[in-house]
Amino acid sequence: MEEEIQIVNEKYITRLRERVERKLGETSGAVEPLDKALLQVREPVKSPRVVYQGEPGAYSEMAVIDFFGKGTESLGLVHFEDTFKMLSEGKADYAVLPIENSSTGAIRQVYDLLAQYECFIVGETTVRVRHNLMVLPDADISDIKTVYSHEQGIFQCEQFLNEHPDWERVPQADTAGSARMVSEQKDKSKAAICSSRAAEIYGLKIIAEAINTNNNNTTRFVVVSPKLELRENRDKICISFTTAHRSGALHEALTVFRIYGLNLVRLESRPIQGRNWEYMFFAEFTGDLQMEGMNRVIQALMCTVGDIRIFGNFESNLD
Repeated sequence: MEEEIQIVNEKYITRLRERVERKLGETSGAVEPLDKALLQVREPVKSPRVVYQGEPGAYSEMAVIDFFGKGTESLGLVHFEDTFKMLSEGKADYAVLPIENSSTGAIRQVYDLLAQYECFIVGETTVRVRHNLMVLPDADISDIKTVYSHEQGIFQCEQFLNEHPDWERVPQADTAGSARMVSEQKDKSKAAICSSRAAEIYGLKIIAEAINTNNNNTTRFVVVSPKLELRENRDKICISFTTAHRSGALHEALTVFRIYGLNLVRLESRPIQGRNWEYMFFAEFTGDLQMEGMNRVIQALMCTVGDIRIFGNFESNLD
């Protein structure tokens, strides 16, 4: 049975390869999505202005420090979209944004904003999430009635919070902002879930450490730029595309990666606004936009999908 399935798969791949090759023979050498992206290449900005969503002490600020180093000029903003607006208005050089978490999956709002704004991913980094429960210096766990954190922080600590069913859980814009609010309101009945750095910044006392359910909880952040950058050691490409609303359309697109020996490392789908039950796919795969034959790969994908957009080429950094 397994041999029969393999034979069918190989025949399918062969037929698809032949069809793609025929279409490639009918196309010109120009690859519009790739050419358009490469026309916008710039060198990395020295002494950059970096924005992130959240307050000082947020995990996003920690990601800024991890990627750009201490002393980088950075500014926390209220909403994710605020960071994209700063980039589009030329008021910031980079935004550092969470895009997925090892426990809760994709940060959908960030994907939607990437699709909405003209920008590129030029780097990535990860931050180990270690949530702590913190209160005012003179408060104790018996005083707590309300717990504040980002909705992801609350969800990631659900097992611990379930042990305290009388505590009200109130989502906030970000974890560090919750710590600042508890510090400013001086109410012993209020607690925050966030990082130890936030506790230090806002003068709070940690009364329970590492309360997230998954001790290996990690958030992946992307570095977003208004222009494409081709930094050294780049080995991962991010694109988006749409598929026809028919059986096997996505499978055809994914088969192209196999035909050209590219390792597809991530695939995320998002609904297309105004087009019910149709989806945009974000794909990340190994490669270099300037490597020989990459234009042919993009052309091959264009034969099977629609609306291809190049989102970036950067070094994989998932340690």
